[in-house]
Amino acid sequence: MAESSNKPPVSVTPGQWSFTRWRTIGQLEALEVHHPLFLATIVLQGAQLTHFSPREQNNWLWLSELARFQPGHAIRGGIPICWPWFGDPAKNPPEIRKRTLNPAAHGFARTAVWHLEDVRESAHEVEISLSLNANNDFADQWQGHALALVTFSFSVRGCQIALTTTNLSRQPLAFSQALHTYLPTTDITRTRVLGLGNSQYMDTLKNWDYFCQEGPVYFDGETDRIYETGEPLTVVTPMGKRKLTPVGSDSTVVWNPGPVKAKHLSDFPDNGWQKMLCVETANAAGDYRVLNEGQSHTLGVFIGRA
Repeated sequence: MAESSNKPPVSVTPGQWSFTRWRTIGQLEALEVHHPLFLATIVLQGAQLTHFSPREQNNWLWLSELARFQPGHAIRGGIPICWPWFGDPAKNPPEIRKRTLNPAAHGFARTAVWHLEDVRESAHEVEISLSLNANNDFADQWQGHALALVTFSFSVRGCQIALTTTNLSRQPLAFSQALHTYLPTTDITRTRVLGLGNSQYMDTLKNWDYFCQEGPVYFDGETDRIYETGEPLTVVTPMGKRKLTPVGSDSTVVWNPGPVKAKHLSDFPDNGWQKMLCVETANAAGDYRVLNEGQSHTLGVFIGRA
């Protein structure tokens, strides 16, 4: 995905970190990276990246000014990890629905506390890995046993997120997922997404019917679409361009709540829809994945300059 530097990051133990430090945000523990070349913040609840920026730049991610950092409460903004199901479980394929015991959208990973596995640092890059063992502790929400491992790689070129799921049970495991990336804009009406032209998409606002995208995606109100493609995309805003390069994905979700829904969302300013959009690297709808015992699948995205 991202280019690697000549000298790979070196694994270091707590107390020996040069650029990474612990921080408490609200009531949640986080890892904060203060590198000479870039800044980043990961909250252990949800393994959620809430900030990334090269030095002297604004946050490349959108984070709600009303976001709450509380145990068990999903954080509005950054890159939530939707896992082991994406969206409304009732709208997922039967193989996923039969495992899901919790009607809440987007799974339990985004409110679970992940375990820090490793911090690797170099003069050019920082890598942080966290894991979530979805075992009997989640038996009241989901029938399955899997390990989720997420690795964040930060450099001056951008940030890379790789989410690897391994089936630890003896039965085939079906799951859907997404890296629910919130991106900022100064004006949603002057924002567009390139790279989805001629793609089929499912419009959840139009009875889940299928349509074909013609040209760039523009925003003129609520938007909620699942595109059948995993091609690289370019997001163009009045502030500049970002390129999203996915791996292990054949579906992309494009979302903006619009003015009406924005007023009913938790931790979301009424006018927040004008300043953000979501372009989500996913395994959603017909792109859900099935793993046999011991098999793994990696979903990832590299966010960089276009």
